Amino acid sequence: MRKRIFSTTLIAAVVLFAACCPCRFSRKNAKPLVGTEWHLVQLQGKDVGYALDKFNVQFAADGSLAGIGACNRFTAPYTSTEKRALNIGTIASTRRYCPDQEVEQKMFKELDEAAFYEIDGPMLLLLKDGEIRAIFRAKDEASVTPQDKTN
Repeated sequence: MRKRIFSTTLIAAVVLFAACCPCRFSRKNAKPLVGTEWHLVQLQGKDVGYALDKFNVQFAADGSLAGIGACNRFTAPYTSTEKRALNIGTIASTRRYCPDQEVEQKMFKELDEAAFYEIDGPMLLLLKDGEIRAIFRAKDEASVTPQDKTN
């Protein structure tokens, strides 16, 4: 319980700090939603690590997205607005069983329920009811640590 309270407090502090930072949403550092390969790093307030070969999504200019969960490939239609509203349609995926199946299903749920997104430098935040539900990091080999590559 204490760990959850600390994590929630830490996330709130980071979001508050980022909201006050004048560099937020800097075009210089921000990655575009479309065309960037996004890798899941946090889901429902819990770190999931960083893996180059799973838990990623890429939004295409044609209004579709595609990615891979724990082991299943998926695709879906999406729409977004200039005000960062996001609507992801029905997700279609392969149906293999994976060791991280539970995390994959939670990721699909958060993608499906996302209402808005924010991009802060290399981070994509999916929000529902004003709450950050998932955080993705742009694929960038320069920012991947050796420890990340072993996950």
